[in-house]
Amino acid sequence: MSKNGKVLVAMSGGIDSSVAAVMLHEQGYELVGITMKTWDYATAGGSKKETGCCSLDSINDAREVAVRLGFPHYVLDIREEFGESVIDNFVEEYLAGRTPNPCIICNTYIKWDALLKRAKTLGCDYIATGHYANKREENGRLVVSKGIDHNKDQSYVLWGLPQSSLQKTIFPMGQFKKETIRKMAKEMGFHNLVNKSESYEICFIPDNDYRSFLKRKKPELIHQLENGNFVLSNGKIVGKHEGYPFYTIGQRKGLIPMGEPYYVIDIQPNTNTVVIGKKEELYQNYTKVRGLNLIKYDNLYEETLTVTKIRYKHEGASASVKQLDEQHAEIIFHEKVEAITPGQSAVFYEGDDVLGGGWIMKL
Repeated sequence: MSKNGKVLVAMSGGIDSSVAAVMLHEQGYELVGITMKTWDYATAGGSKKETGCCSLDSINDAREVAVRLGFPHYVLDIREEFGESVIDNFVEEYLAGRTPNPCIICNTYIKWDALLKRAKTLGCDYIATGHYANKREENGRLVVSKGIDHNKDQSYVLWGLPQSSLQKTIFPMGQFKKETIRKMAKEMGFHNLVNKSESYEICFIPDNDYRSFLKRKKPELIHQLENGNFVLSNGKIVGKHEGYPFYTIGQRKGLIPMGEPYYVIDIQPNTNTVVIGKKEELYQNYTKVRGLNLIKYDNLYEETLTVTKIRYKHEGASASVKQLDEQHAEIIFHEKVEAITPGQSAVFYEGDDVLGGGWIMKL
């Protein structure tokens, strides 16, 4: 029995989770490795070779690390739960005129739940992942903060985790930069992982063609939505589109020739209408979120100064956030920001600390 406890390590077969396992092993934890099978791309009718954390190669890479370090490794098939919670939500969000964020749905409602349940079954005290983020306790609460490598920071995708999940979670990567992890992997002999490409696509759409995916999932409905109207903000019809689910706020490509750049500024699913406008029409300074989850503080009923990110790669903008009720908050940006997109996540920061976040609403 380890003096530090027993840890269930989520192993994708990539460099980060593999190095995380070695770190924990060297720190004296007893380890159990687990690789989650979330998706089988062949069932979607796609033609691209399966890649990423669900592929056989990745499962084998994770198992090799476990064998080398002498701890057990399991594959957990959560395709059914993933399909119901992540893929169905992905389709429903586009049909509602919103742009989904499946990685956050997966983290919050699928992976952590699955890991914690299996950890309990296997007698593990903690779970560990390869996310670049940090965690500490402050004033009786567990606080998630940015990893020191801000270029790789993944705290944005963790805003939905409740305190009960954070209590059992270890983030070994938070205090390291990616270049350091690569160097460590070389020293550990993981040369195949150092050279392994990293995928930034949605795992169940590795060809990055979400339009074809929606057509396969809802062929009759998508066909019915063809030939909807492109309109200007004054209501003037200027052309036809292929169906509102194929567009997202801020999109420029795939519209109609207007002689100058135009962008999607609104999506109206009830009338199958896509509103387009000039770039200045994309900027707003107010939005609301639903599904509010707070991390650093137990409430934000007092207006709080934050830096709020409205998508993963957004650098963040100064904003005041105020909680409206248990599920909702309003955000007032101090300067207008571009392309606030319903369905994406707004995540509030205080310095490097995550205050919380929520799903951006359509106003």
